Amino acid sequence: MLALAVMWSRWGGTVEDSLAYFNTARFFRGEIPATELRAPFPYRILVPSLAAFFPGDVRNNFALLNWLAVSAAAFAIALSAARIGMDKSRALLAGGLLILSVPTFWYAPYLLTDPGSVCARAFFVLGVLSGQPWLAAIAGLVGTLIREENILLLVWLVAMRRIALLPGIAALGAAGLCLVSIRWYLIPGLPSYTWVPHFAVVLAALADVRSLASIAAAIGVVFPLALLGWRKAPPVLAPLKSLILLMALPPLYAALCVRVDGRAVWGLYPMLIPFAISYLHQRSTASK
Repeated sequence: MLALAVMWSRWGGTVEDSLAYFNTARFFRGEIPATELRAPFPYRILVPSLAAFFPGDVRNNFALLNWLAVSAAAFAIALSAARIGMDKSRALLAGGLLILSVPTFWYAPYLLTDPGSVCARAFFVLGVLSGQPWLAAIAGLVGTLIREENILLLVWLVAMRRIALLPGIAALGAAGLCLVSIRWYLIPGLPSYTWVPHFAVVLAALADVRSLASIAAAIGVVFPLALLGWRKAPPVLAPLKSLILLMALPPLYAALCVRVDGRAVWGLYPMLIPFAISYLHQRSTASK
């Protein structure tokens, strides 16, 4: 209910990307042809297709799905905190760090796929920290259907030997096959897209006060706490360091090609919050 209270005032709102996701849902309802879709958004198929499948207003369905995703992500983050030895109060605080954040208030209620991606990443982290590679693999596969860059989760899972080689390659191959199937079979004629760095985009981003304010607000509390907890983090969190660096690459590259905002930072919260809560635990223990 806390997530609902945080999201309610902006329920079903829209931002720049929302029309593309809305049109993807309308395509699945048979209301518009594929020629009206704009890549890369139709590759992010899972949330728009679910919003189209359920009866009623698509905008409301998006917000409802995003509320469920944020709630589930907070649950997974709280469980992850418990897995690294945090007590119940600190585990709840870990989940609260996700819910009581500017991105949850600002972006989660909108017609966006980012809440679903955050949820998939939270369960991926839970799978890694709890020694359940099957959970991480499922989360990575589902995450890829939500946002295509989440295929890197499966790449990391295989490369870091966090899963047996054959199941890992199978999961990675399934994710790649899904993306190919969307492009060539599910939505025939979907235009390809490439992100090419442009110096003009970087200059425009540096002058975009609203975007910079969004990023600063998303950095907020979680990012500095995670940095403070990075150096003295318990060994169980060591694998997440390389995962954070890997998953930071897509938004960094995107910043050279297109406009980015606080969602780029929000997507790292599932990996950052364990470090943040670990630091708060260390401070609390040292003060006793």
